[in-house]
Formats: sequence, structure tokens, C-alpha cells
Amino acid sequence: MYRERLVATEARTESARRLQKLLLDYHDFRHLKATHPLLENASHIADWQAERLKTTHEDLYHHPGYHHGLEFLLTDLYAPAGMTHRDDNIDRVFPKMVKWLPDNLLDTFAGLVELNLITQRLDLELAELFHLQSVPAHSLTTEDYCAAYRESRLLDQREKQISLVADVGQQLDRYVRNRTLGWLLSMTRGPAEMADLRDLHSFLHRGYSAFRKMDDVELLIDRLVSREQQVMRNILNHHPDPFSLPESL
Repeated sequence: MYRERLVATEARTESARRLQKLLLDYHDFRHLKATHPLLENASHIADWQAERLKTTHEDLYHHPGYHHGLEFLLTDLYAPAGMTHRDDNIDRVFPKMVKWLPDNLLDTFAGLVELNLITQRLDLELAELFHLQSVPAHSLTTEDYCAAYRESRLLDQREKQISLVADVGQQLDRYVRNRTLGWLLSMTRGPAEMADLRDLHSFLHRGYSAFRKMDDVELLIDRLVSREQQVMRNILNHHPDPFSLPESL
């Protein structure tokens, strides 16, 4: 809907140009996905993977110091569905973002957009692989999932997905330690609602609140990354129980 605005905006810095390109890529992908015949299958896969992540990281998910951060990661950053209006609003306010935000914040937004784009591309590719193999996406097994995973042509993107979780998580942690951000979010709630940016503002506020409540974001990120790297190795090496992890992780 706002593609023309993205294209017409002058991006003067490398960070602004990176965000602009990613938003254009994500905009085009969202429109492709919206009319894709396997859209519902991709949604089932996203739900399956979100539950798998909760199980793999169950100790962290139920830890009072990390629960809110992981919930935000799975429901907002991973965002399998229901975020179309929020994403449209990011496109809509892009001209103001590149005018008023510093490059480090633009880089963080770019990381969030890229993480969402890669994740949803991977889900859609799995839906296509399951379709080719006549595997029902609404009743996946671990064996089905791992077999399709190994057939992926985007394994490099899976590696990047994991590294982006680390990069974005660490950047967000630095920002939420700034009390000024919390004050600004409180002060801008009314104007955001008046400008029909309620969902975008809510997303930012949930992220701020979730990360503020976490005990040790660096420890959480290190564990998530180490575990997901091990899961990837397990799957590619045909481990009989790919989601089992050593106690040291």
C-alpha cells in the first residue's frame, strides 16, 4: 500500500538505504505471501515451530526473568500472522524515520525487518517442500520437519536467522536501558493513536517492557543461539532426537 512512499523517500545514509531496501523486499514478499496458495500451510508451520521453540527452551520460557522476552520474540518478532497493519505503518512512517532517527536505531529496525523477512521466507519454503512431498502441514511430525529442513535451498539463511536473533537482541537491550525511551513511549501514546499508529506503538512498548523485565539479556541470547546452532547441527547430521540438547546448553 505504501510502496511508492518507500521508493520516493531519499535515503541519505548507508543505514537508511539498508532499511529502505529491506522494507521494499519485505513489502513485496508480504504481498506475494498474501496470495500464495500455501499461505495456510505456512501459518501451520509457523505455529508448529513456535511451539517447538517453547519446548526446546522450556526452562527459559518459564523462567520469570526471561518469559516476557521470549514471549515477545515468539509473538512479535517472529510474528507468524496478524501484523499486517503494523508492517504497513512502518512503511508509512519510513520518511519520518530516516529524517529523525539516528543511524544506530535505523540499523536495529533493519535487523528486525530482516529477521521477520527471513523467518517468513523459510516458513513458506518449508510449506512448498511439504506440499511437494505430500506431507500435511497441519499434522507435522519431527521426522517430516527434519527431512524437509535438510532439503532446503536456504540453509545459509537459517544460519543468518540465528545470528540476527543475537544481533537484534543485544541492540534492543542497549536501548531499553535508556530510561528516556520509556518516557518517550509513554508521552507519545496519545499522538500515536490519533495518527492510527496504535499497533506500531504497542509493538514498541511491548518490546521495551519485555526487555526491561529480563534479568540478563546477554545470557539469554547466548543460550538461545548456542542451542539453536546445536539443533541445526543435529538435524543436518540426522540425529535421532534432534531437539535434545546437552545439559551444558
